[in-house]
Amino acid sequence: MTNALELPPNSNSGGNLAGLSDAEAASLIARFGFNELPSSKPRSLFKIALEVVREPMLLLLLACGSTYLFLGDIKEAIILLIFVVVVIAITLYQERKTERALEALRDLSSPRALVVRGGQRKRIAGREVVPGDILVLSEGDRVPADSVLLSAVNLSTDESLLTGESVPVRKQAASDHTEMAPPGGDDLPFVFSGTLVVRGTGLALAKATGLQTQLGRIGKSLREMEQEPTLLQRDTRRMVRVLALAGLGLCILLVVFYGLTRGDWLRGFLAALTLAMAILPEELPVVLTVFLALGAWRMSRNRVLTRCMPAIEMLGAATALCVDKTGTLTMNQMSVTRLYAKGETYDFSKQPASAVPEEFHELAEFAMLASQPDPFDPMDRAIRKLGAEALQGTEHLHASWKVVREYPLAKSLLAISEVWVSPDSSQFVIATKGAPEAIADLCHMEEEDAAHLNESVAGMAAEGLRVLGVAKARVSSTILPDQQHDFDFEFLGLLALADPVRPTVSSAIQECQTAGIRVIMITGDYPGTAMSIARQIGLESADGAISGPEIAAMDDQTLRDRVAKANVFARSVPEQKLQLVNALKANGEIVAMTGDGVNDSPALKAAHIGIAMGQRGTDVAREAADLVLLDDDFSSIVKAVRLGRRIFDNLKKAMAYIFAIHVPIAGLSLCAVLFRWPLILEPVHVAFLELIIDPACSIVFEAEEEEEDVMQRPPRSASEHLFNKQMVSMSLLQGFGVLVILLAIFAVALHRGQGEKDARALTFTALVIANVALIITNRSWSRNILAILRTPNSAMWWVVGSALVFLALVLYVPFLKVLFHFSTLHPADIALCASAGAVSIAWCETLKAVQRRRGS
Repeated sequence: MTNALELPPNSNSGGNLAGLSDAEAASLIARFGFNELPSSKPRSLFKIALEVVREPMLLLLLACGSTYLFLGDIKEAIILLIFVVVVIAITLYQERKTERALEALRDLSSPRALVVRGGQRKRIAGREVVPGDILVLSEGDRVPADSVLLSAVNLSTDESLLTGESVPVRKQAASDHTEMAPPGGDDLPFVFSGTLVVRGTGLALAKATGLQTQLGRIGKSLREMEQEPTLLQRDTRRMVRVLALAGLGLCILLVVFYGLTRGDWLRGFLAALTLAMAILPEELPVVLTVFLALGAWRMSRNRVLTRCMPAIEMLGAATALCVDKTGTLTMNQMSVTRLYAKGETYDFSKQPASAVPEEFHELAEFAMLASQPDPFDPMDRAIRKLGAEALQGTEHLHASWKVVREYPLAKSLLAISEVWVSPDSSQFVIATKGAPEAIADLCHMEEEDAAHLNESVAGMAAEGLRVLGVAKARVSSTILPDQQHDFDFEFLGLLALADPVRPTVSSAIQECQTAGIRVIMITGDYPGTAMSIARQIGLESADGAISGPEIAAMDDQTLRDRVAKANVFARSVPEQKLQLVNALKANGEIVAMTGDGVNDSPALKAAHIGIAMGQRGTDVAREAADLVLLDDDFSSIVKAVRLGRRIFDNLKKAMAYIFAIHVPIAGLSLCAVLFRWPLILEPVHVAFLELIIDPACSIVFEAEEEEEDVMQRPPRSASEHLFNKQMVSMSLLQGFGVLVILLAIFAVALHRGQGEKDARALTFTALVIANVALIITNRSWSRNILAILRTPNSAMWWVVGSALVFLALVLYVPFLKVLFHFSTLHPADIALCASAGAVSIAWCETLKAVQRRRGS
């Protein structure tokens, strides 16, 4: 395969690693297009409109309009068709708002790439990578473009997406200008778009993007964030089906009853259609879609990306947050603050790095050699910076040396070794760094020396410093051993790194504790360091810090008992996160777990809510997670929990309102037939009410701010249903109370001889005002009406204002008044209807007060 896209003359082709400028990148995007493959397009307005027209409510409206045309009532038919257009317009607005929110989420969730632009590392969306970009590849990354390797350190990739072979493929850097070739075989200098870096690091020159990549050539498509139905959506659809079937049965009975008792089968059919419109709560699935999509969009504004919608439902039930220390609780801005070698200590807070004495030079030298040559890890960057400052101008810097092998961190040995070779020597030089106890083990320290070392480590760890041991070894053999223990290591000393705690963490921890959520810190640090950080952020642990080796020695039951009390786990490896998640789940906890590495993905998938780090996390971790923390800040998780609780609360309020308002609408339609009264509501009246109900339940309640006590109450039970007995009974009582008031108004008006049109106008006006009352009072079940009115919600005032304006139009515009079969209402009539609304509010407020007393 030849170079898929010919690079412009001024682009980098290796050697100069400054990368492209932003202007060059923009020019290449304009020339070659974005680095993306064909994918499903967002729904067009026409497609959304087509889906809306198939909704049951609109089909019922069209059926009613057709019936009026058959009866010869052209005016009624036209007004119903106008309502169809208005309902479509409102639904289109809601759907487009939801679609835009989902589009924004898809953009955020697209793969990210680390590139060198203008000499600076820059993380960009994968779709913005262009031919000529210098790519920085690390373990866990997905390769964003077909590329040639400029440098590689123990780099292996998983190319199973392209070849079907699951065994990782070794890579090596290109020795000269190399043309791209197809995948297959070890020790080639090519990496391919969509493949996964499973080990090592590298720099690569992007050669082909988009459709010109191997992935594009075989017709693969990008993975998108699929919006699968959630548990709530399935429950809601089931509820709609049940109510629809019940409504259908009632409608059939109503047609038969009306036809037999009044002899007017056509009017009976119209009354049945009206009842169907009144019973069918078609707003439920719409409300769920809007709430979940806009909820995910709101979370993204708080720097939390939702990749899996059910996570929003689970956030309000989370009882345990398991978090990494480095970068989540701390700033991830490490710096070396202290060196310890040959019994002496050098403190950088008191002396500059440039004045480091000779006796510490070897320690700094081998700490550098044990770090990645081109590090992305903040700890390695700090060590490299120390070496550059402390060893400048000395013989301890080795630009010509090359790494030939790496011994990675393992569960059984918390140490990493780099094997180097010098061009002027046949010897291998091995530099290792890791947990002090692991380094002591590798060096086969005497018991007395190990005890003295532990005292020094404990002293630094008690100050919250992260402590690493450093050792060296040399071998002349051409064959390297399989494990680090086979080297003859010499202990060089300790270095301590500081990583300041994020300023927002302490208050966020306190907020979690008030909300009944346990925060559990999991770190690879020394137990003393972990406990020091825990004290700084106000995290208490009854069992102190439990170490990784202790976890390894426990059986499942012991771990379950210990994890119930301990909140700090130190010296743990990524694989033990899965053990902790399973132990917490076995104890009945709803677990949120953070992670960033490839090995974290099993724990992220096992947790109820997996949270990946957006900045330092690998693509594998992000793909395994439900949420992605875009700024890696713990306080963003707490904001997400707060928002998750708010979304669930507001969803319950919206559902309660829908149930409540449908009771009087359906009741008026049914009772008019049963009591042999004139029809109170006709299709045009129900259609008018839908213009209020739709935006109220999906806009007003979605925009409602959280309750004041949202983070001062324990998490809700994970088994709590949205349509629980308390919510349904509260809604039915609200609705029945309004229905009784409306029936009384209609019956009294008829009894006083005011006439059918007068009674209908009075009842409908009272219903609209009662509807407004239900919207206002259901905004909160914990606050009274006066407190609710003091709480801002601009969407509510727009909906309420529009409802009252439209009501005035149908009451006093002659043409509309005739269409709605109303008579003229006088000020005294309006006052009566307003009083009915006030009584409705009083009834709902009484129910809320009774419920609050029962709850307390």
